Amino acid sequence: MNYLCGMAKFFLRKKIGDRVVNGHPWIFGNELGDSEGVAEPGDIVEVYSYNGSFVGKGYINPASQIRIRLLTRDKSEVIDDRFFFNRIKEAWEYRKQIGYVENCRLIFGEADQLPALIIDKFNDYFVLQSLSLGIEKWKGAIVAALQKIFTPKGIYERNDVPVRTLEGMEQIKGFLSEPFDTNIIINENGLKVHVDIENGQKTGYFLDQQDNRRAIQHIVRGADVLEAFCYTGTFSLHAAQYGAKSTLGLDISENAVSVARRNAELNGYENICKFEAVNAFDVLKLWGKEGRRYDVVILDPPAFTKSRENIQKAITGYKEINLRAMKLVKPGGFLVTASCTNLVPPEMFLEIMGTAAKDARRTLRQVEWRTQAADHPILFNVPSTQYLKFLIAQVI
Repeated sequence: MNYLCGMAKFFLRKKIGDRVVNGHPWIFGNELGDSEGVAEPGDIVEVYSYNGSFVGKGYINPASQIRIRLLTRDKSEVIDDRFFFNRIKEAWEYRKQIGYVENCRLIFGEADQLPALIIDKFNDYFVLQSLSLGIEKWKGAIVAALQKIFTPKGIYERNDVPVRTLEGMEQIKGFLSEPFDTNIIINENGLKVHVDIENGQKTGYFLDQQDNRRAIQHIVRGADVLEAFCYTGTFSLHAAQYGAKSTLGLDISENAVSVARRNAELNGYENICKFEAVNAFDVLKLWGKEGRRYDVVILDPPAFTKSRENIQKAITGYKEINLRAMKLVKPGGFLVTASCTNLVPPEMFLEIMGTAAKDARRTLRQVEWRTQAADHPILFNVPSTQYLKFLIAQVI
């Protein structure tokens, strides 16, 4: 696939466009003014400022609120199969350089200059998500690049995500290589972990917390640990590995709890790590009233909102669960808490924590304040690339 001459041109409105000119790859429909030429949905187009200076090239979709996503700021750069090969190779070189070799987010969309593309590497297996029509058109080139660079044991697409419907695409999942057993085992921080590529959450596993799971090692030694929203139990497993006396993981999904138990057995921690399939919201409230107390409470809830309209609901939800968790922590114990909603910026999350502590009549002493693992790079001019907030605090 190759686009040569005759590329359609789109011009930014006069009063709008600083954000784009300053490096953000998204261009919304209301930011565009005049245009020249015809572009089909998903085509590569050129973008210019209102006065005619070149801004970049990217893919267009009139059906999407984000009308154009920029791929390059270099006018001479040709968007073809080789372009995608080079981008993926560069991303891999970067991951290797910073020490993420076995498991990593190989492509993190905008942060790797491939908007709307996610690729997770689980050892020799790859999981791909193409979240816009423009990137979907290049899926063949992307798969070919993965085959050439890695010679993987398998590639799977997890495009069963609602955001694709906003781009006018169907939700699908399936093999992009020869079929393989989608239940795999990866190594993380010295532990073995089951990953269900086909049916697990998102791409099957949350790699963004892999560094944060190590960060709990000093506070869990000899501790009784409660992990709420535990999914497949990896914080509990790490706690056991770092010397916890006992861990109890809670998750509403029977399937996740079943995998968590298998993970505990796989690592020989079935006597330390216990798991229950319950509604963590209800249980945290009930146990607080009953006077249960733990040395460490870990919260890693799902995103409470995907839209700005529900932001207040998310704020209320985060405050409520953290308040309940604080009441379950013994004085001098620790709270480990995370938020993966990019609509709740870091300063807002810390404000929520302060309010929750005040209402719980507890004092928080920060131990560590972290974000996602470095294989999910953050671009300063694209705020949405920083989405994960992770706090370890002593609860006094």
